Amino acid sequence: MERDDAWHLTGDLMVEHGKGDPFAAAIRATRMPMIVTDPRRDDNPIVFVNDAFLRLTGYERGEIMGRNCRFLQGPDTDPNAIQQLREAVGARRDISVDILNYRKDGTSFWNALYMSPVITKGGDLHYFFASQLDVTDRVDAQMRTQNEKEHFEREVAKRTRELSDALAAKTMLVHEVDHRVKNNLQMVASLLTMQTRSISDPTAREAMKSMLTRVEALGTVHKRLYQSHDVERFDVAEFARELATDLVRGSGRSEISLHLDLEPVEVPVEKAPPVALMMNELITNALKHAFPSNRPGRLSIRVQPDGRYFGIRIIDDGIGMPQEVVGTRSFGKRLIESLARQLNASIAWQPGDPGTSIDIRLPRESPGAKDST
Repeated sequence: MERDDAWHLTGDLMVEHGKGDPFAAAIRATRMPMIVTDPRRDDNPIVFVNDAFLRLTGYERGEIMGRNCRFLQGPDTDPNAIQQLREAVGARRDISVDILNYRKDGTSFWNALYMSPVITKGGDLHYFFASQLDVTDRVDAQMRTQNEKEHFEREVAKRTRELSDALAAKTMLVHEVDHRVKNNLQMVASLLTMQTRSISDPTAREAMKSMLTRVEALGTVHKRLYQSHDVERFDVAEFARELATDLVRGSGRSEISLHLDLEPVEVPVEKAPPVALMMNELITNALKHAFPSNRPGRLSIRVQPDGRYFGIRIIDDGIGMPQEVVGTRSFGKRLIESLARQLNASIAWQPGDPGTSIDIRLPRESPGAKDST
């Protein structure tokens, strides 16, 4: 309970009330530390302090009365919090702020301070009433949480940098491998070209030319891979655009128009070579057999996603595929069927009106891989 002499210290504050005023008694007796200051006096001194405040700070009442509250501040008190208090006093408004204060013995504590002006009905400012609450445990817990959060964020940033550096090194290595493979395939293609020129047998010459286009298709795959930012994915649509354009241009058949309907489809990089060889084989066959004797025509390539699958459609409006050719098992057709099995793909040759339509349906991901649709 409040000391008996504390009542006399509130005499100036409660001039209009008697000793039995319950509000005055509550201020004196409450366990919450409280003080009252008088802004009408020089330096806004403390004119009342209850025993709870004395217990909190360790001071005697005589050491506090008549002093400004700034004696509670110390070396680590936040200047911004001090400025907020000064502005609230100057503006005659209430304020709630956590501020680091110091006890008489020099130990610090976090003070949840609430300060409010006492203004008369006539608008005159008589006092400032302030309550305090030791919230050191709460603030310390918040600081520990913040420190742990910052430590975690630093570790995450550090690990992210390490992973980014590792990925960059891996990407550089894979790009270098793809670049070297492309260069080696170019050398093989050059050797095949030289060898083809020395072959007089027409059948053997055609076989060598077919082999050359397959090697060049693989070279295009590795060129796109080392130019890509993603070393784990392969863009089928962009490859189809480059491959079909190169093959039509390389055929010298300006009377054949190329139509492309390509939507973005990405597959795991390990699927790139078999997809490339299959598309090369089908487009090359269409250019070779669908438009004989310089027959003009249209060659359409379509790539479209279909949920967990995607489709490749190659359509020509040429002479169509003779029935005896459909039933034969040439090297090219055996290669296509083998690649289809490797890719878990279905393939269907269908007669058009005119021409031929070839539809391929493939899973976008490798078996056991996570679906990325």
